[in-house]
Amino acid sequence: MYDLHAHSTASDGTLSPTELVRAATAGGIRTLALTDHDSVAGLKEAGAAAAEAGLCLIPGVELSVTWESRTIHVVGLNIVPDHPGLNQGMRRLQAVRFERAQEMDRRLTKKGIPGTLEIAVGLAGAGMVTRTHFARALVQLGQAATVRDVFDKFLTQGKPGHVPTVWAEMTAAVGWIIEAGGVAVLAHPQRYKMTGSWIGRLAGDFKAAGGEAIEVVSGNATSSDIQANAAIARRHGLLASVGSDYHGPEQSWLKLGRIPPLPAGLTPVWTRWEDGR
Repeated sequence: MYDLHAHSTASDGTLSPTELVRAATAGGIRTLALTDHDSVAGLKEAGAAAAEAGLCLIPGVELSVTWESRTIHVVGLNIVPDHPGLNQGMRRLQAVRFERAQEMDRRLTKKGIPGTLEIAVGLAGAGMVTRTHFARALVQLGQAATVRDVFDKFLTQGKPGHVPTVWAEMTAAVGWIIEAGGVAVLAHPQRYKMTGSWIGRLAGDFKAAGGEAIEVVSGNATSSDIQANAAIARRHGLLASVGSDYHGPEQSWLKLGRIPPLPAGLTPVWTRWEDGR
């Protein structure tokens, strides 16, 4: 079984890379991609754990992109983690992330909620500070009952802690992945809440930039989402990927090892490396 989208404590997951690999193995996953946000810091540890567990680890990353003033995520699979161009690009994105974190802290302090950045940094540990760490910090401070409640109340557009952010351009991010020997995958298309025409434009621009695949089965995708994603893959000639977008055992959507199969008639993205092409 494949799961080609998962996170560890190197970004906003709650399991260490070793714990993630063990959880994946226990869940029946045989091929796992670790795809932390704008970071490959967890891949060395995950690789050692995977070798011990007999699991095939695909080195990956999830890059943040701005397209038509919207935040889009692009997963890179089977990358060379130490590629200079990819790492230079990730350093730029990591700097943007920390600047955003500082501004989020300023805005929340102005609304009478000081100290969120300090708590978020503590929660992130050696990993990057993300919006999820801020959400967990606000739960600790009693501002909301759950992480999802925090996003709805504080971190979405128009809310006190929301900070508009400009990430990498699509062509640049896809280029970093390709230069690092990887396959660029359009992540969780159902999450962007776009109309059919807009998602078609996105898929077209993504392929024009060099993107090769789309997550057909991902995260909290419904059966109708999966069929819609499959149609996009067919229409644009994209390979099909599957991934839970796993962040930890507390998440409410797809769990490791419980991923629906790909619809018939699609070419899986893993044929790109398993066929040796």
